[in-house]
Amino acid sequence: MTPLRCFGAVMLGTLSALVASPIRGSAADRQTIVLASTTSVENSGLLAHILPQFTQETGIEVHVVAQGTGQALATAAHGDADLVLVHDPEAEAKFMAAGDGLTRQEIAWNDFIIVGPTADPAHIAGSKDAVAALTAIASAKVPFVSRGDNSGTDALEKRLWKAAGLDPVAAGGGWYRDIGGGMGAALNAAAAMDAYTVSDRGTWLSFGHKAGLAIVLEGDPRLLNRYDVILLNPQTHPQAKQVPARQLASWLASAEGQAAIGGYTIAGQRLFHPEADPKP
Repeated sequence: MTPLRCFGAVMLGTLSALVASPIRGSAADRQTIVLASTTSVENSGLLAHILPQFTQETGIEVHVVAQGTGQALATAAHGDADLVLVHDPEAEAKFMAAGDGLTRQEIAWNDFIIVGPTADPAHIAGSKDAVAALTAIASAKVPFVSRGDNSGTDALEKRLWKAAGLDPVAAGGGWYRDIGGGMGAALNAAAAMDAYTVSDRGTWLSFGHKAGLAIVLEGDPRLLNRYDVILLNPQTHPQAKQVPARQLASWLASAEGQAAIGGYTIAGQRLFHPEADPKP
């Protein structure tokens, strides 16, 4: 065999081997990333609304693992995600301090609300003081549904009880119901039990079975709800697909991504505000 034919045969054999055994990190492999995110952005329909636009423009498919914020951060810390989108500033700060996160950027916000029976047995409707409202619910011992799932919403609720100087679990009486579930499950439980609960506004607006529930409290500055995208630290998580993950993070913060977030509405109401929108 001539040297040229020999070289060609070797190259052909090498290419065949590469096709038969794809190398992790190849162009084809990089076209799918895993986003660990919260149930609120998933249940509200936001991700289903905006991610197809990102995929169409970049060719990168995003597989979403929707969990409570604490679980989503744990998933990323265990190396099972490429990017994180969550909403619990305290848990996020710990994640960054542990060296798991490289950068953290706010990309959207909305607010938490307290919803409850239209009859409002705790008489909190019209108030803008979330701590006083929880105090009134505890005093009246009317049903209250807690997610109890280590989510951003659950963390916010626990901070409010702490600010009120109350421990609803220790109080007993059966009025405090910890369901250990997502936001949709909590709203369904509240509707079934004529109970109060804390919800993010996005999930509430997209929730289709409100039954006898209504917003009874909103507007407390303590109920501001920010969403941050976190890139993983490549030194701690070398398996993370940094390049496509960075593309998604950059797109979410770009003018185009922000317009997509702000353009998601239900019945004319925005479920999430772009980061630059004035906050209350």
